Amino acid sequence: QVHVVESGGGSVQPGGSLRLSCTVSGFTSASVMRWYRQAPGKEREFVALITRAGDMTKYQDSVKGRFTISGDFAKNMMFLQMNSLRPDDTAVYYCNFLYSDQRTYWGQGTQVTVSS
Repeated sequence: QVHVVESGGGSVQPGGSLRLSCTVSGFTSASVMRWYRQAPGKEREFVALITRAGDMTKYQDSVKGRFTISGDFAKNMMFLQMNSLRPDDTAVYYCNFLYSDQRTYWGQGTQVTVSS
């Protein structure tokens, strides 16, 4: 049985920081770990990814320099350090694990609210 658990969301003022965590149990190492987000009334969008091969990272332009994705592939854990948060970062954040056979698993989502 798959268990994907996210944590770390919350409410902060503009300029603040949050760290999201996500883990999946029961499987071998994922190939890619990703974060997405969905703001009210908008479609889900890509935020960041990290690959097991070479630890390559990629970011959405609006979060470059502010967010950092990291991961422990041996433990199937990923993190998203979010600094200099802005009101337009407000969204539900979802983690995603992608495996080499194209299986993919999503977290339940965690709310991030940036407001003064």
